[in-house]
Amino acid sequence: EFGVGKTTSDAEVPVIPIVGMGGIGKTTLAQLVYNDDKVAGFFDSKAWIYVSEDFDVIKVMKAVLQSVNGGVPDTNDLNLLHIKLKEELSEKKILLVLDDVWHDNYVDWTSLIRPLEFAKSGSKIIITTRNQNVAKMTGTLPAYQLKELAYDDCLSVLARHALGRENFDGHTHLKDIGEEIVKKCKGLPLALST
Repeated sequence: EFGVGKTTSDAEVPVIPIVGMGGIGKTTLAQLVYNDDKVAGFFDSKAWIYVSEDFDVIKVMKAVLQSVNGGVPDTNDLNLLHIKLKEELSEKKILLVLDDVWHDNYVDWTSLIRPLEFAKSGSKIIITTRNQNVAKMTGTLPAYQLKELAYDDCLSVLARHALGRENFDGHTHLKDIGEEIVKKCKGLPLALST
C-alpha cells in the first residue's frame, strides 16, 4: 500500500506522510513497515531519524550518512554533505523514515530532500507528523491519515493490555470500569495501552 500513488514530476523519491494527532500510532505504523522482513529485503539500506521539533538539516543529513555507511564526515558544510550524501545514495535503494517532523519550512525541506532525490530508483521516504502543513509540503503521495480507533476496537485493545485477552468475556465485573477508561482515552491507542 505504501508504494501505490502518483509522484510529482520533480521528485525522484516518493515521500509518504503519515499524519495524525499525538498517541494515534504514527510511529508504531512506521515501525511496523520499517521492521517488516519483506520490506527490509526490498531495500539496500534503511535509516530511521527521529527529528522532533529541533529540525536541523545538517544533523539530519549526518544521521542519514551514519545510518547508510556508518561514518559521519567531520564537516558542517552543507554543500559537502550534499555531495557525500549523493555519492552514498546513488547506488543504494533506501528506506528513510523521518519520525515526528514538526518543521514546515520549505527552504529547509528542499535543502534536505535535494541529495535524497539521487537515491536509487525504488527508494522511499516515510514521514510521521502531526502537522498537516508538513504533510502537504513534503508528500509526493497522498498522506496516510490515521484516525481514532472505534469504540469496540478500543475495548479490545484495553482488554488485551489489561487482561491478555481479546475482550472482557470471563471478566464481566471489570467491563464497566473498562468502558469508562475507553471513554476517557478518546480512541487513542497510546492512551489505551498506557
